[in-house]
Amino acid sequence: MPFPPTPELIAALLDSAKGISDIVLSPGRPPQAELYGELVEIALPEGEKLRPADTERIAFDLIGPNENLKRTLKENGSCDLSYSLPDRARFRVNAFRQRNSYAIVMRVIVPGIPSFEQLGLPKALAAIAELKNGIVLVTGPTGSGKSSTLAAIIDLINSTRADHILTIEDPIEFLHKHKKGTVHQRELHSDAPSFAAALRSALRQAPKVIMVGEMRDRETIEIALTAAETGHLVFSTLHTIDASRTVERIIGAFEQGDQQSVRARLAASFRYILSQRLAPRKDGGRIAVLEALKATLRTREYMEAGGQEGKTLLDAMKDGELDGMQHFDGELEKLVRADVITLKTAYLFATNPGNLRIQLSDLPHKESPFTSAFTA
Repeated sequence: MPFPPTPELIAALLDSAKGISDIVLSPGRPPQAELYGELVEIALPEGEKLRPADTERIAFDLIGPNENLKRTLKENGSCDLSYSLPDRARFRVNAFRQRNSYAIVMRVIVPGIPSFEQLGLPKALAAIAELKNGIVLVTGPTGSGKSSTLAAIIDLINSTRADHILTIEDPIEFLHKHKKGTVHQRELHSDAPSFAAALRSALRQAPKVIMVGEMRDRETIEIALTAAETGHLVFSTLHTIDASRTVERIIGAFEQGDQQSVRARLAASFRYILSQRLAPRKDGGRIAVLEALKATLRTREYMEAGGQEGKTLLDAMKDGELDGMQHFDGELEKLVRADVITLKTAYLFATNPGNLRIQLSDLPHKESPFTSAFTA
């Protein structure tokens, strides 16, 4: 029995459970959904596995009439796009070729723009909306909530400042309405050929605030630094796991002979580096665990020097609570003591599980394959 038309299929998958964050359509399996970090099969009335012909049809249905994206998928083997079910939900979609067939992953975008309170972001971070220039980076693995955090910050700026805000996204996820500010959103492939090209054009479009969906290459990083140095407030994301690795990832994108000057430029330009991890709660669902590095004389000095014993960015974050800084393991410790997450979860998500274990040594520890592996 064939699967229903694509809009009806996607609607049925959404209706199958609450809390779905991703939909995965793969040949040889029934449709799947990610619920709180785990994939589960979705039992539809058809009761059939998807065939290669099904996923190919769905992929091109989602793309619609966009010939550029069709060509990208056929020639490059993958493409990113946004998809909307009117009055239901929006999705960030990646369609890709594998084993001579197509598979699809659809990230569910929650309707509306989340607030700081809904995301559980520290109130001190609202100060980001008052910045006039520099770079703010939000980092973390795929699915850690980077886009939601950026959307909340951009919405706060849009609500409180009469500024021109320009976003460059692949694809557009959260739709921003004009409020006190004026927001223009450009999407790769349909509005611009690349992040670098769109960012270069942005410098001639008189924005005060620029949001670049991702700093993927050296050219984009270079233009973003230049924009920050010339008075713009620049936001972007990176797929890095903490603040220290974010800095090294940026520096490592440049040739050896340029790295020290780039380090100095980044130290002068950055304002915040926020890193996120989504950890499972004891009572169900997930909670965002946030690391926050803020620009101070100390953090700029450590960033430019490259880190030495006792003078690392992590040392600065550990000592910077009064400045609004926090680090992953410190936040995980607080969540364990508040009985929000388990010890096992804390060790799995910790930057240094051994040190965290020492910090939590006053609590009863039950050995598990996870804890013993990290502390052996």
